[in-house]
Amino acid sequence: MTKTILLATTAALTIVAASPALADTAPAAPGQDAQSGDQAVLVFAPDFFRDARPNTALDMVNRIPGFSVNDGDGARGFEGAVGNILINGSRPASKNDTGSNVLGRTVAAQVERIELVRGGAPGIEMQGYSVVANVILKTTSSREHILTTNASLFEGGQDLFGGTYQFTAREGERTWGVTLGDGISSSDSNGAGYVVRTDGNGAVLRNEQYYNDGYGGGNSIRGNYSSPFMGGKIDLTARYGINDWHNINRQTAPDVLRESFYDNDAKSGELGVVYTRPLSEKLKLESRFIHEFEEFDNVSTSRNRDGAVVSPEQMFASNGKGSETILRGLVRYERSPAMDFEAGGEIAYNMLETEQAYSVGGVAVPLPSASVKVEETRGELFGKGTWRINPKWTLESGLRLESSTISQSGDASQEKSFFFAKPRLLATWTPMANTQVRARFERTVGQLDFDDFAASAEFADESVFGGNVNLSPESRWVSELTFEKRFWGEGIVSLGLRHDEITDAIDLIPLDGGLAAVGNIGDGTLDQLALNVTIPTTRLGLSGGKFGFRNTWNKTEVTDPTTGETRAISGVRPTQATITFQQDITSWKLQWGGAWIPLLGQKNFQPDQVSGWRGTDYYEMWAEYKPTPTLSIRAQVNIWNDFDQHRIVFANRETRPVAFVEERFVDPRTFWQLRVRKTF
Repeated sequence: MTKTILLATTAALTIVAASPALADTAPAAPGQDAQSGDQAVLVFAPDFFRDARPNTALDMVNRIPGFSVNDGDGARGFEGAVGNILINGSRPASKNDTGSNVLGRTVAAQVERIELVRGGAPGIEMQGYSVVANVILKTTSSREHILTTNASLFEGGQDLFGGTYQFTAREGERTWGVTLGDGISSSDSNGAGYVVRTDGNGAVLRNEQYYNDGYGGGNSIRGNYSSPFMGGKIDLTARYGINDWHNINRQTAPDVLRESFYDNDAKSGELGVVYTRPLSEKLKLESRFIHEFEEFDNVSTSRNRDGAVVSPEQMFASNGKGSETILRGLVRYERSPAMDFEAGGEIAYNMLETEQAYSVGGVAVPLPSASVKVEETRGELFGKGTWRINPKWTLESGLRLESSTISQSGDASQEKSFFFAKPRLLATWTPMANTQVRARFERTVGQLDFDDFAASAEFADESVFGGNVNLSPESRWVSELTFEKRFWGEGIVSLGLRHDEITDAIDLIPLDGGLAAVGNIGDGTLDQLALNVTIPTTRLGLSGGKFGFRNTWNKTEVTDPTTGETRAISGVRPTQATITFQQDITSWKLQWGGAWIPLLGQKNFQPDQVSGWRGTDYYEMWAEYKPTPTLSIRAQVNIWNDFDQHRIVFANRETRPVAFVEERFVDPRTFWQLRVRKTF
């Protein structure tokens, strides 16, 4: 497994644009068709992906025009935390055994077809998504051994090497397998540069060289088993893994050394069980049990020397454990091929227990909520119906009732209870197979990050944060309208408008003692415009190519809790356009492509400072050679021109005079990624 912490987040197989005026002139590509009598469901047969020579089911899904794999945000609970991939109509047994993981260990020859469900369909659990991919697998017997080796090679940085071994066996409807992983993780903002700090009048206070590096890895084992059981089907998965992450920030000048280190070690595991069974011809039961656990140990250290002055060493240490247990059940009633209903419930218990200590020069410094245990008991009842009014109109409506109690013990004791009613309405109009309009109105409720209840530190920015016992979940009323037009087989243009009314927005708030913490800062709004365009280039004279453009423009507003002024919400990127091109050269058994992000960045607001980062000219180039159906060799290079961090620190919170302005100019390292994948 390879994981790269991508500030730039390119997606080389997803993007691209076209003129709607051209859409009605072209037939569908070979292997693509609307499901009989249902234009909202597009079916992609294996022939559609023939020129790409896919090795895995994931390769195939990544080539579906206009669809991007989303594995979910991993938030607590099941609803909304899982992704937009289904396998044979169901999601994987565990949240962390994501759809892309399952598809990545499924060879392409096992795929019978892929259904792209747009706007809902009877028998399909959309889980809040407007579009999902349902991968239908064959039941033929087979044995596969898949060996993958990979490397990330950094210019002047830490090189990383890893790989996986996967075994999968299938005998009709029974499958089992094991995966052994030696994973690697890295950051694409690693690099060297310099730091300039000036006072409020522009006088230089510091001019120092800068160095940053972050990397890690882990080892894991996972087992999977699926089989008919007691008149239904049971899916089991279990995983255990250990991982680590290390980060260093260093600033130097003649007779100056400023260093901060962060080290994380963790152990985690999970168990997932799904049992499905038809109760009658039209009634189906699905029950699900998930248990996840983690133990962690983190240490942050800061050491500074300026001339003959050696500052006291700062150290922030934390260790603890967390877990989540979910029991979920639902009954689905298919009244007719055009209408079904679903009702069920979910109960969950979540826990985080952590001990933290902050010291300066070996002397302990008290922190708010340094030793805490946070527990949540949550229950949810839900019901929804999907009605295919006719082949052109689909209506999905539902209501979820959520009740939860979050309690905290330790340095601070508190208990709060919440209740939310979450209605959802999704209307889909498909006047023809290549044109669709979707309208969504929904109330969503975010999940609190238990880490925000406890103290934390970011020594690289000279920041220490307190915990907050008074957090409430953020909720949103979401209104969204999406227009989608498909053309030339693989072409698509999609335009979306969205408006969110936000209650109890999550951001940073001031605390006593000069500290800050994550907290609720009141109401806010989000206005969003999303454009996704793909243009096949075969008709333009370049065979097998696709050009793409994708961008999401965000405008947010909230009231700053320190200044009382209107500003943007921290961490939301206002824009990030991505331009891509890829091409299949079948005669060479080769695919190649690239992506370019001209500009990206975001801002963060704290009571004592305003910070942010800005990047320009992020490039990604890749090529994959598939000499046989069982072997692929892929190489990729990532080049980032500039990554600049900006920070304005204020002398006090009341009048906010500028204490200093700091600029970090970083030239991120170019890095190569190599992967060899062989199926036996």
